[in-house]
Amino acid sequence: MTALTTAGEAEEERERGVRTVGAGWAGAALGVALLVALTASVCLGSTSVPLGEVWSAVARGISGSEPAPGTQDLIVWQLRMPRALLAAVVGAGLGLVGTAVQALVRNPLADPYLLGISSGASLGAVSAIVLGASAGGALGLGLSSAAFVGALASFTLVWTFARRGGGFRPLRLVLAGVGIGQFLSGFTHYLVLQTGDEQQTHGALFWLMGSLGGAQWSTLALPAAATVLATAVLLARARPLNAMLMGDETAAGLGVDVTRLRRELFVVTSLLTGVLVSVSGAIGFVGLMVPHACRMLVGGDHRRLLPVSALFGAVLLTVVDLVARTALPDQELPVGVVTSLIGAPALLYLLDRRLERP
Repeated sequence: MTALTTAGEAEEERERGVRTVGAGWAGAALGVALLVALTASVCLGSTSVPLGEVWSAVARGISGSEPAPGTQDLIVWQLRMPRALLAAVVGAGLGLVGTAVQALVRNPLADPYLLGISSGASLGAVSAIVLGASAGGALGLGLSSAAFVGALASFTLVWTFARRGGGFRPLRLVLAGVGIGQFLSGFTHYLVLQTGDEQQTHGALFWLMGSLGGAQWSTLALPAAATVLATAVLLARARPLNAMLMGDETAAGLGVDVTRLRRELFVVTSLLTGVLVSVSGAIGFVGLMVPHACRMLVGGDHRRLLPVSALFGAVLLTVVDLVARTALPDQELPVGVVTSLIGAPALLYLLDRRLERP
């Protein structure tokens, strides 16, 4: 398995002019940044809460003590803290999915949004809402299951199109993902318009653009558990993922069962994407940006890249959600709008860099 260990290092050497730092230092810095981002997210908003009051309210919430008189404990513990933590969990999950998918399909422009996975998950979730299949409510297990089925079906369809004619072409995969994703998005919006309830339609469209406004303590358990489980599964397969970067034939020569690995990771990434979409809607570009930024920090070895990507994604989406809540005085922006404003220029930059390479 030594060759598998060095596969990520070979990929790192192909990064032109990129100086990396130790994963320990990067992890520590991102951990501090996450703590600062979470604190700022709880402190800031339409009603600012002093830092000392925030920590006091958190301490009372953790210990189960009676909340202090007034509204600050309610704002901190019941409204902002679950939302900040959900943003961190969803960001970590999207960072993991983006890293895994880019290695899986050997395309640095791949992410759940571009490959149509998020669109499939959204269609499954909206179908459950509109058709009444989610007895557990808009954020219940039924919705998560429907989103997972939609994500897996979408990814399978994209993969089938990409492999038509034999062989595997990463560019064809991305193009198939974009085309199928747009088709599924159109059908999803059609279903939303059939609800017959203007308020429900407006809320669903806002959710489809990405929103963490429905965060509650009860909605944290499932995405957190799914993210932790996916992290463990992906880290256990970090070395085979390193080998995949060198191509299917090379990976198979190093003892990797490529077909089985892809099948397993299709299920893992689709499951995690479905769960995340069910609680946050479709948030684009996070899975695209995070792996690239983290490769610049720690290189291409997935044993270091995966945990750092999770931390970076958590920091990024926590900050983005704070911006979405506070950018306009009397209006909250959809999270997906903010990530698109950041991610679209990042995508153009990545495309430009690839075109410049010989």
